[in-house]
Amino acid sequence: MAWNEPGGNRNDNDPWGTGGGRRGNDQGPPDLDEALKKGLDKLNRMLGGKGGHSGGGSSSGGSAGGFGAILAIAAILVAGYVIYQSFYTVDEQERAVVLRFGEYNRTEEPGLRFKVPLIDTVNKVRVTSIRTAESSGQMLTQDENLVTVDLQVQYRVGDARAYVLNVRDSNQALAFATDSALRHEVGSSSLDDVLTEGRAELAVRVEQRLQSFLRDYGTGLEIVRVNVESTQPPAPVQDAFREVQRAREDEQRLKEEAETYRNKIVPEARGQAQRMIEEANAYKQEVIERARGETARFNQLLAVYEQAPVVTRERMYIQALEQVLGNSSKILVDTESSGNMMYLPLDRLTQGSLSSSGSRMSGSSGQQVDIQTLTDQVLQELRTRQDTNTRRSR
Repeated sequence: MAWNEPGGNRNDNDPWGTGGGRRGNDQGPPDLDEALKKGLDKLNRMLGGKGGHSGGGSSSGGSAGGFGAILAIAAILVAGYVIYQSFYTVDEQERAVVLRFGEYNRTEEPGLRFKVPLIDTVNKVRVTSIRTAESSGQMLTQDENLVTVDLQVQYRVGDARAYVLNVRDSNQALAFATDSALRHEVGSSSLDDVLTEGRAELAVRVEQRLQSFLRDYGTGLEIVRVNVESTQPPAPVQDAFREVQRAREDEQRLKEEAETYRNKIVPEARGQAQRMIEEANAYKQEVIERARGETARFNQLLAVYEQAPVVTRERMYIQALEQVLGNSSKILVDTESSGNMMYLPLDRLTQGSLSSSGSRMSGSSGQQVDIQTLTDQVLQELRTRQDTNTRRSR
């Protein structure tokens, strides 16, 4: 039978255990106020208070217990927050600058660290990472020419305390110091140095001066490297400067070619000079030895001459004639002592004439000796001489 069916046993209890305004077996939905009150009572008893009682006294006791529980919860939360805020971690790449009441207290190394909450202020600074700043602008050189310079600065934090406390904005201070150092060094250099081979030296000078500025300012920054990325003349005159640059490159190329040619020619010339020196020394030694030999021969001949002057003189005369006439192409014929028939070895005479006039014949390699003509000339000369001798004998 349904719970609300009329008649029967008047089972008018609803499923929640209530019926007709009366509480049944206490099986209805829980009362939130009662649940909260019971929880506060239990917490109060756990903290040493008194639980709630029926009547008016129970109401005042419950209120006091609830307030105490709230205070306990608040105290626990505050204690947890204080403990949480008392410890912090410093990474390996960081350093922590601790300020107590706004005044510097200490610098913490990496690890788990302690601070006093609401009193100490921790500023963490990355000290190992390399940072980059860029600068660009037009400026005057020493010879009063405009040039545009693009600069890149690589830096890191060297002193965490100075970085946090000494300068309000270290990055802005770095930008101002970079611009000042760059303009000072460019203003002390000529335009050619800035545009050509002086760029590397310019970067080194800017780095040194910039580090000096940052040290004087107390920024705590350290310069790692300064790179001059580009140096360009003003736009209206860039074409003219490019022509100048090309001319410089051609000059350098020609110098290198000349140096290469020099390295090739000089050793050859030195070798030739050394060869000539050696040949001259050899010729010198040869002449000296020949002169010594001639002197020794003359001394020996002198001793023989002193013993037999006439014979020695005649022999020397004959040897001299043999030496002189041996190189001559002339032929001497004694017609008085010879008969009518005369044998002339024309082939040998021709060879002798050819060997004696070899230097002249070498210039005309295509010319041949006419043996018949030479024979006729010799025979004609012999006939003429025989006729002459015959007339003289008559």
